[in-house]
Amino acid sequence: MVRVHPPQPVDDYNNTTYRLKHLDTILKNLATLGPTGYCPFAPGTVGTAVTAILCLLFATKASVLFITPLLFVIGTIASDRAEGIFEEKDSSHIVIDEAAGFLVTIAFHPVTPLIVLISFLLFRFFDILKPPPIRAIERTLPGGLGVMVDDIIAGIYSNLLLTVIISVVSKIISEI
Repeated sequence: MVRVHPPQPVDDYNNTTYRLKHLDTILKNLATLGPTGYCPFAPGTVGTAVTAILCLLFATKASVLFITPLLFVIGTIASDRAEGIFEEKDSSHIVIDEAAGFLVTIAFHPVTPLIVLISFLLFRFFDILKPPPIRAIERTLPGGLGVMVDDIIAGIYSNLLLTVIISVVSKIISEI
């Protein structure tokens, strides 16, 4: 004889808790770019390198301009939650900000190996150095916004310098 059990009431608390833990896992994985943020040495540099390689393989000028604002919004949400999970402000595990900053660096420029290499070096320089007002903004803005905006500004500085470099080199080459 088969016993039929009456349906059990749904435990909304456990169901919601499960969904929140699942969402936390997704946001943490986005913030760390999967395993990239757990690299034992220079995770920010590794995160930037992974982004640079992905750009070389898949990106176009148009795709960079489309993805960058989306990555900023997603990165702000993900890094905000990841700070709570890691219990650390701007944890070194959070590298989605490096990806967004690098994309800002190459925005409006052709995605060629040389441009990507120069962009990588410029972005890492400004991200590590954090010239004014980058460091002050990083400390002032709360949560995920502070995590993301300092790298966006480093990307803007890098993009401007990249534009100057390209202009000067183009002018020199055209005069030869």
